Amino acid sequence: MAHPVVGRCPFCDDTLEVTSLYCPSCDTGVSGRFSLGRFQSLTSEQLAFAEVFIRCEGKITRVESELGLSYPTVRNRLNDLIQALGYTVRQEPRMTPEERHEILDRLAAGEISSEEAIELLASK
Repeated sequence: MAHPVVGRCPFCDDTLEVTSLYCPSCDTGVSGRFSLGRFQSLTSEQLAFAEVFIRCEGKITRVESELGLSYPTVRNRLNDLIQALGYTVRQEPRMTPEERHEILDRLAAGEISSEEAIELLASK
């Protein structure tokens, strides 16, 4: 029976390397230094979350429902997973309520058109 490959050393927690591969069909062995890939460095919890996220086709509302978690918790776990895979989490610019109110005040005063207001509101 095959066991799942671990990606971290159980003693020092450093990244493990694969040094040999074997094909049971043709009895071929290959030696060298092989990467385990990005997913092998994930914790079991991160892997489980990734599986649910993929099964839910990336729809956060379905992930929320399946795991019984709130949107912020799902989003935080997704951000953690993105970072664990070595990517940067893109921070969405946020419009403050004051900025939004200012744009709507300018629209009400006739200083800008509705199209300009929509563009300004959508740009942040």
